[in-house]
Amino acid sequence: MLIRRETPADVDAIRAVHSAAFAKADGGDGVPVEATLVDALRADEGWLPAYSLVATDSDGRVVGHVVATRGLVAGAPVALGLGPLGVLPDWQRRGVGSALMHAVLGAADARDEPLVVLLGHPDYYPRFGFRPAVELGVTPPQPWGPQYFMARPLHGWRESIRGEFRYAGPFDDL
Repeated sequence: MLIRRETPADVDAIRAVHSAAFAKADGGDGVPVEATLVDALRADEGWLPAYSLVATDSDGRVVGHVVATRGLVAGAPVALGLGPLGVLPDWQRRGVGSALMHAVLGAADARDEPLVVLLGHPDYYPRFGFRPAVELGVTPPQPWGPQYFMARPLHGWRESIRGEFRYAGPFDDL
């Protein structure tokens, strides 16, 4: 497996990854929002190409994707909003998601980003250093439970980063 930045040739494969990863178990109609969210994020001012990463198999096929976009805390561009993170079902539970998470966090840290925020499962993301964002003084933009709205401070973290978090614009349309 190789982790690399997304290229224009990956757009359809990324959409397919998120469509498969977030498909309804009952086979219900409709495209998962995660599949179209990445397209909307690409067109947003919060898009940061350095944080759109794919995992490929030995044949170069995209099997996973993660993206982080510019987020704001108290109106300041001092955070990244992570997500979606998706892996093809046949590749799940094989370390692809963990590799993508480590890669995007490493890239963010190397670029002196102070904070990464996400909405996710409290049993999964703490292994990557995430904890309830409210413990850092960062509050969710909606009344989500604090156990789901998590943050990971990086080396650029400052105690003065406090206030309400705001995702890139397309998240408001979900």
